Amino acid sequence: MAEHKDYWATEGDQGTIKISEDVVASIAALAASETEGVSGLYSSFTNDIVNFLGKKSLAKGVRVVLGENDTVEVEICYLAKYGYSIRDVAKSVQESVRSSIEAMTGLHTSAVNIFVGGVTFDAPEEVSSVPAAEMMESE
Repeated sequence: MAEHKDYWATEGDQGTIKISEDVVASIAALAASETEGVSGLYSSFTNDIVNFLGKKSLAKGVRVVLGENDTVEVEICYLAKYGYSIRDVAKSVQESVRSSIEAMTGLHTSAVNIFVGGVTFDAPEEVSSVPAAEMMESE
């Protein structure tokens, strides 16, 4: 296993269990992106600079900090879909991320911080490609 990664570890009677922060970030990213009203995850330019300078970004739009006593703090950056309540979607993302991490890893989330990086709009529907003159001839 890579030495530069942080792992949550626990000792049991049958051996050691280690969970990478990358795994926790992937769980959080999937839970957030599957929430209705979320267009996609968002990685800010600032995070890209930090990543370039040596601090790793675990998953696009997700930052995980493993804490003491089996706790984890998560930051999610996402793009909201137009027409949805940003506050309601953010609360849904928090609950989805919290429950997914706790169910899959046994870690307790001390915080799920949400950052909305923007709003996306649906693409306009395409207009028929048949010219008006051809439509009139077929009638």
